[in-house]
Amino acid sequence: MARLSTELKNDALHRIGEALRSEAQRIETANCEDLARAEESRVPAPLVKRLRFDRNKIEDLVLALNDIAALPEPVGRVRCARELDTGLLLHQVSCPLGVVGMIFESRPDALVQIAALALKSGNAVMLKGGSEALATNRALSEVIETASRASGVPAGWLQLLETRAQAAEMLQLDRYIDLIIPRGSNEFVREVMQSTTIPVLGHADGVCHLYLHRDADPQMAASIAVDAKTQYVAVCNAIETLLVHAEGAEGFLPLVAERLQQAGVTLRGCERTRKLVAAAEPASDEDWGTEYLDYILAVRVVDSLETAMEHINTYGSGHTDAIVTADRNAAEEFMQGVDAASVMWNCSTRFADGYRYGLGAEVGISTAKIHARGPVGLEGLLSYTWRVHGSGHIVADYSGPEARGVTHRELPTG
Repeated sequence: MARLSTELKNDALHRIGEALRSEAQRIETANCEDLARAEESRVPAPLVKRLRFDRNKIEDLVLALNDIAALPEPVGRVRCARELDTGLLLHQVSCPLGVVGMIFESRPDALVQIAALALKSGNAVMLKGGSEALATNRALSEVIETASRASGVPAGWLQLLETRAQAAEMLQLDRYIDLIIPRGSNEFVREVMQSTTIPVLGHADGVCHLYLHRDADPQMAASIAVDAKTQYVAVCNAIETLLVHAEGAEGFLPLVAERLQQAGVTLRGCERTRKLVAAAEPASDEDWGTEYLDYILAVRVVDSLETAMEHINTYGSGHTDAIVTADRNAAEEFMQGVDAASVMWNCSTRFADGYRYGLGAEVGISTAKIHARGPVGLEGLLSYTWRVHGSGHIVADYSGPEARGVTHRELPTG
């Protein structure tokens, strides 16, 4: 996989997109089986929404596959070049991780995204989807594998696991698997993290915040709040808490609350919120750290920007948080003071997405601070190797009283 040419990989990605379109009926039929089984099993509504896989999803994924194919070749890129001495050159060169294992719940589109990014970055991939999406995942993996092999991609580069026992066994293969990526609920991700010694990339929660500063434009605040909460409620970058500066609350909180309620959102507010929004239900301490993934929003009035940041850093999950303000200094302070993978100013948290960031797609969102953070695309599936080019150089010449000097001269990487 690491030695595949750019042309071969891109051809495979285009073939996969064409195959998804030509096999759309087969894929949708499989998805209908999963949806019917989910209904019988009374799977929660947010998970059912993530499970649905129709023609629109297929078209979105075809566009994503084309975007990934159009991205620059990530493997073999010289990230750093340095002359250590005359004729002794050091290069830091990007390379694939190797084998990536992914465990995810409900969303079949995640299978296509990770497979495409793994292919482009020269990685093999093992995928374990939720049992609720078994038929859809099986159809998708067969379509992808068949189309990619027609381009010359080695057989077996993509493996679909179908049982919990297989997933549990995969988590023990620390000699063969280089990274595990879990996508799902807080409890699920934590369980994966505690079950393996393989490095895990992921986030446990998506407790995202929107903070309305005292000089926030009311109409902008309302528009962003509604989008960040309701554009797609069952995703990790939808807001779960709205923080409002006390000095502006009386002026714009009723308007923002009305727009949210018109969109079907139930508000749970602190005491000060409920004085301004009569329809708000009382909020408990648990609400501040809850990922609802539903039409529910916790609202708190705060006295300062500092208090807002303290609240976010206490109850947030380090995923995505945003501020609405006309004050650039306040925005900069917020973006420096909030500890999150993505921090935004005057825009919706829903922009925290690999496709929208121009990554082509994403394998997931990472709230970790080592290796990769935020929406993770190709870069998160790469490591690097140090390559040293010499012409008979030995370390003995560079030690002792007559040691030869080094240059450590930076070189262009192009």
